[in-house]
Amino acid sequence: MTQLIDLSQEIFQGMEVYPGHQKTIIWQHASHEETAPKFEGGMSYQSNALLMCDHGPTHVDSVSHFDPDPDAPPIDKMSLDTFYGSAVGIDVSHKGVHEYISADDLIAACESAGVSVNPNDIVLIRTGTHDRHADTPAYSNQHPGLDESAANWLAEKKVKAFGVDCPTPDNPISKTYPVHMMCRRTGITHYENLTNLDKVVGKRFTFAGFPLRIRNGTGSPVRAVAILEN
Repeated sequence: MTQLIDLSQEIFQGMEVYPGHQKTIIWQHASHEETAPKFEGGMSYQSNALLMCDHGPTHVDSVSHFDPDPDAPPIDKMSLDTFYGSAVGIDVSHKGVHEYISADDLIAACESAGVSVNPNDIVLIRTGTHDRHADTPAYSNQHPGLDESAANWLAEKKVKAFGVDCPTPDNPISKTYPVHMMCRRTGITHYENLTNLDKVVGKRFTFAGFPLRIRNGTGSPVRAVAILEN
């Protein structure tokens, strides 16, 4: 039996976004009452309009987001294979606010979960941030982050991508953002604002988190899903 686990946060007006990013705004563009006179036989429709950052909700970064090289690919030029594949979940939710998550922490998390990280894996790292601070201002900056050793460990493992359940894999108190700089150096991308990662800790599964085909997009909202075969 196949089990699908939704790893995506809701998109709604007022949701927390990374400081400085476009706030999410949703409004009704057309109502059933407005459109009914255009038709006969009872037909009508309603639709909403959305204004949001391409990094607003659960999303994946394009390489062009963190790499200023003119040849760095935007989201619509990245291979679809990047956003789908074998994945594992690990847990570092014991790390406190503004603490650094090291390579040793990731290694210990793998050992505790009973999983190994293989080349081309997608690694989902649970910090517990969304569980603790969902829909509150604390979500934006009250979380731990990976240090340079952890970023380099992911690169050395040759992961295809990785993801976190907070606004950035970097520590919000960092001024150098070593994780994003590792991504710039290697072209490895990552997901931000995931949720429900407690449901995949210690599991190997198939991950799917395809972006919208936004021309020259610096990132894209995704519907991130873990696919488990029982």
